[in-house]
Amino acid sequence: MTRKTFLRLSTAALLKPALGAPKPLVLDPDSFAPHIEKFNRMVPEEVVNVVPDAQAFAWMKGNIPLFTCPDRDIEEIYYFRWWTYRKNIKQTPLGFIVTEFLKPVKHAAEFNALSCALGHHIAEGRWLHDPQYIDQDIHFWLCTGENGGIRSNLHQFSGWTAAALYDKWLTDGNRNLLTTYFDALILDYQAWEKEKLTPSGLFWQRDVSDGMESSISGGRKVKNIRPSINSYMYGNAKAIAAIAAMSGKQDVAREYSAKAARLKELTQAQLWNKDAAFFETLDEAGKFVPVRENIGYTPWYFDLPDDRPTYAAAWKQLMDPQGFYAPYGPTTAERRHSEFQIPYEGDDCQWNGPSWPFATTVTLRALAQVLNHYHQTAITREDYFQTLQIYTKSQHLKLDDGRVIPWVDEDQNPITGEWLARAMKANGWRVP
Repeated sequence: MTRKTFLRLSTAALLKPALGAPKPLVLDPDSFAPHIEKFNRMVPEEVVNVVPDAQAFAWMKGNIPLFTCPDRDIEEIYYFRWWTYRKNIKQTPLGFIVTEFLKPVKHAAEFNALSCALGHHIAEGRWLHDPQYIDQDIHFWLCTGENGGIRSNLHQFSGWTAAALYDKWLTDGNRNLLTTYFDALILDYQAWEKEKLTPSGLFWQRDVSDGMESSISGGRKVKNIRPSINSYMYGNAKAIAAIAAMSGKQDVAREYSAKAARLKELTQAQLWNKDAAFFETLDEAGKFVPVRENIGYTPWYFDLPDDRPTYAAAWKQLMDPQGFYAPYGPTTAERRHSEFQIPYEGDDCQWNGPSWPFATTVTLRALAQVLNHYHQTAITREDYFQTLQIYTKSQHLKLDDGRVIPWVDEDQNPITGEWLARAMKANGWRVP
């Protein structure tokens, strides 16, 4: 589906009655202005990037797909997330980038650039009417490093860059732009193989470099084999194979198709814990770390698992209160585990139980893949909608004056909805 097709479908929602034949179904952008006016009044604008709050509505009116639905909370958060995305578009001497944090963080590189959420940024930014923002962000990461190459901090975190670029092409149809990055994507994949590939054929990663520090299954120094990075690399290999094929490079297409097939085989053979009925992490000794974690759903984001009831059974854990279900979940680790916790001290970024928007987004996309592409009875469309409603509800913050406003932050108490990073005040107040 191209972006133009999507826009036609997404705007065909309201029919204005008239005498004679019905008029085309079109949404009026101005009818959504009250959402943006509300967001602009919520909190002081502390950081101003390319588009200040005063220009937010005009920019959104010209750039985002319009959306409406009977659930007004979902509708509001849809516009709120675009409002926050716009805040993070930053102009640099090397072009636009999309930042993860508005305020500088010590682990970021030049221009406060971080690669951890790059896949998410591309996935969302591909729907913008004006492609320059996300196109320049991609160019920044792949072409402005040493000697015009990849940025050195692209591999600070795991990612699915090639897969995200291929998804972007499915949206905008810009084949020339996609193939322009072919060589860079090959070099990127080869660098991951050099840095993280184990003799087993699977990839290792520290939890912190997966963007998931203080997890039950990992650590900042251990080289564990995780479902997350191996799923990303499977998605990247599939994407590179597809780009190679459309570029007439059949040898490369076969090579990367084989890499993807091998990762699929190894992930299912070695990371699937039959006893837990879940994809789990292997420690450095090659043994399962006995805990179900939210990253066990990541393989479905890329359609990696075979269409078998054996694998689909993992999804029963999503709606299980002893598994990942919570009022503001899903949790990042199963609630029945002895090391599950909701921390209010120590590192303010912990993945040992709290709910994370990053992880929930991956899980919702993975679940959509299951419902659209698999034959199974473990989970339903109603479960998806309930999880989406929970995700919507979670994106709020209660201020000291009692007001509840739309908000998105880092780790969240999955029981109460309180944002833990803000509660611990370890890094100060964080504006969306």
